[in-house]
Amino acid sequence: MTVETDGTEMDEPTEQPLEPSPDTLDALFERLERMPVPEGYKVEIVEGTVFMSPQRAAHWETIADIYEQLRTRYPRKRVLSDVRIDFPGQLNGFACDVVALAEGWTRDAKGRYRYEDVEFVAEVISKGTAVNDYGPKKTAYALAEVPVYVIADPYIGRCRIFTDPQGGEYKSDLRLAYGKPIDLTGTVVGLTFTTDDFPKD
Repeated sequence: MTVETDGTEMDEPTEQPLEPSPDTLDALFERLERMPVPEGYKVEIVEGTVFMSPQRAAHWETIADIYEQLRTRYPRKRVLSDVRIDFPGQLNGFACDVVALAEGWTRDAKGRYRYEDVEFVAEVISKGTAVNDYGPKKTAYALAEVPVYVIADPYIGRCRIFTDPQGGEYKSDLRLAYGKPIDLTGTVVGLTFTTDDFPKD
């Protein structure tokens, strides 16, 4: 079975254990911290594979726009960007582009943010890692029961909005062209995003 993305087909992800492996992830991240990662690159671990991707201007402008719109409802301490959060599956340590946390969120025993507190994730597509955003990361977010997952694609000027996670997959998948509002008032996010200023690349 294949998974449909916006331009890429891939095999359906295999079923993974529900809990991440923090000790192994910690060891991988410790090694990464000792490596010379180029400035302006985002590093994360998806299914045990390390990915580095540059942040282009359109990428950053979209992240900033989403962050600013979330701040109309969420206090600053509940909106994160590029911070490690371990998600369900085998060796998933993501640095999501934008995350909104639930009220009353807590840190785990190691002082890290918990996936159980994530209400919203947005990822802005990079050409080299788009397959992750549409595949294993989407699966991990659904397994974690993240209520809203938005993918913004500056290459085609379109957003995909995934809601209603059940049984490790999202039951709702909406596609909207840039310029159309993203109405999340019926979700825990409780606001409507404008996409008029999302840049194309």
